[in-house]
Amino acid sequence: MEQRGPAACSVSDRKEGKDEMTKASIDLQDLRRRIYVKAKAETSWRFWGLYVHVCKMETLREAYVLAKNNDGAPGVDGLTFAAIEAQGVALFLEQLRDELVRHTYVPLPARRQVIPKDGGKVRVLLIPAIRDRVVQGALKLILEPIFEADFQPGSYGYRPKRTAHEAIDRVARAIVQQKTRVIDIDLRSYFDNIRHDRLLAKVARRVDDADVMHLLKLMLKANGRRGVPQGGVLSPLLSNVYLTEVDRMLERAKETTRCGKYTYIEYARFADDRVPRTHLRKEVRCCARDGGRSSGAGRQGQAPNHRKLRRSRAVVVSVAEKAELDSVRYGSERRA
Repeated sequence: MEQRGPAACSVSDRKEGKDEMTKASIDLQDLRRRIYVKAKAETSWRFWGLYVHVCKMETLREAYVLAKNNDGAPGVDGLTFAAIEAQGVALFLEQLRDELVRHTYVPLPARRQVIPKDGGKVRVLLIPAIRDRVVQGALKLILEPIFEADFQPGSYGYRPKRTAHEAIDRVARAIVQQKTRVIDIDLRSYFDNIRHDRLLAKVARRVDDADVMHLLKLMLKANGRRGVPQGGVLSPLLSNVYLTEVDRMLERAKETTRCGKYTYIEYARFADDRVPRTHLRKEVRCCARDGGRSSGAGRQGQAPNHRKLRRSRAVVVSVAEKAELDSVRYGSERRA
């Protein structure tokens, strides 16, 4: 039987029913904490009643503060933070809330910003308008604690209280444990090729709120039929949701493989960069054929972007070779 419940529902709240949930005002941080605790305790729970929290002024104000702290250029409408504050932040947020409540909100297309990379390549950033950054931020504030409860230990990119330095520490600990063969994986054009239907399906496993799903679909479709915009507030969270199944496969592969042998692997992922480390090259190949397809080429329907994964750069080297490669990459800033 499907389990579903309101966003801030604890076990005792559920017994008292939905009406009880609306009687008391819930502080945003307390709401996020309660959502996380519920999601962590019941891994199959589907949350409803989320949209009302997205539309609250408290949530929109917090999202505005976060957007302003990140600063950034204006979107296609040219509206700046200075202009918003000249006309009044409260008025700006009230208009945005009214659009959300009346279901008339439509996100603007993001502004394209091309960033040169080495080798003649470019990275295209899509910069949403400030109004859309605020709405994305409000949605992230409500959805993030749900999916944080599902994310795996080896995932470090764009998560609260997690840093790239912690991912490096995980690599160092694995090396001390004699996991000295490294698979260096970088997914090709990852953000550009995320399939909306699969992403929405993954979100829907935890979210049973038609208004939230409609809002998320509007955001995704505003910039094309595929991908999430690099530069969008919500994109890092969605990219982690998309790869969570892959992380789970690697967690299972840490214990054993179909070949019946222990793989002795560890892994660290930062967004679309992944570094599994293992004890022996033979075991790397075994892992790559099995659950470790998650670290290279996944079976159709299981690993997202399976075709792109199959063509991604995946190199098996020793720790010494990896250190030499990284000294070239990062020393010459070849990876933008």
